[in-house]
Amino acid sequence: MSNVIEAAKRAAGKAAVENHYPKDAKYVGIGSGSTIVYVVEAIKESGIDTSATKYIPTGFQSKQLIVSAGLTAVEFDAIPKGTVLDVAFDGADEVDDELNLIKGGGACLFQEKIVALQAKEFIVVADSRKLESRLLSSWKYIPIEVAPIAAARVLTALREIGSTEPAVRQSKDEKHGPLMTDQSFYIIDAPFPTLLTQADVAAGKNGSGKGGVWEVHALSQAIKQIPGVLDVGIFSGLTGPQAQAAGGVGGQRPIAAYFGMPDGSVSVRKAAA
Repeated sequence: MSNVIEAAKRAAGKAAVENHYPKDAKYVGIGSGSTIVYVVEAIKESGIDTSATKYIPTGFQSKQLIVSAGLTAVEFDAIPKGTVLDVAFDGADEVDDELNLIKGGGACLFQEKIVALQAKEFIVVADSRKLESRLLSSWKYIPIEVAPIAAARVLTALREIGSTEPAVRQSKDEKHGPLMTDQSFYIIDAPFPTLLTQADVAAGKNGSGKGGVWEVHALSQAIKQIPGVLDVGIFSGLTGPQAQAAGGVGGQRPIAAYFGMPDGSVSVRKAAA
């Protein structure tokens, strides 16, 4: 069964590259995770000349992936001012019907978000098990990157807005204490009730946080406003084209998500225009 799943993830990566990788790409964002390995593989096997292309990693793991594939890695803070990435590819921990995402299970979310926000198009490639109609269905918590000095205060604020038992994520080796991100920040994992979509709110449901029940984007904004929070592992709001139409650069919600299905096929979900 695992071979079928891996084959499906490989097919999803290949389809995403075929449909969204510009032949003359100058700057490409590369995220991390098991499916992104197949995106990089598809880029290498596509026959496209990558010699002049710079690949921007979202963290240590994705930089290793880029370099080991013989591609040129450039850190986000080293790209020239005003540069817009042609496309960014990344994975997700959970994806809902409106292509909102939860990310940060692998302890990388801030760099993933700033790379997505700098790209004309953001594309997600994932295993079908990540697809749910609503966020926090299978995945149980929102990862939040926080300054260590503020962690206790952030935990208190999260409880006040409805999180049940938020906790600082620990290193796998407990002797090392809390896990540290690439920014030397902590990750707080904050469980909430299943999140509502904009469609749920339009149908009359209350997503303003009453009883801890939130609409995706409203919760993301509420958490982001807590002092000490660097960023939130909810990717919601505008897509790249919507952001550009509003005078911005990129969006944190993908324009499309490619899922490797259990039968080996690829399912594509596209964001509503």
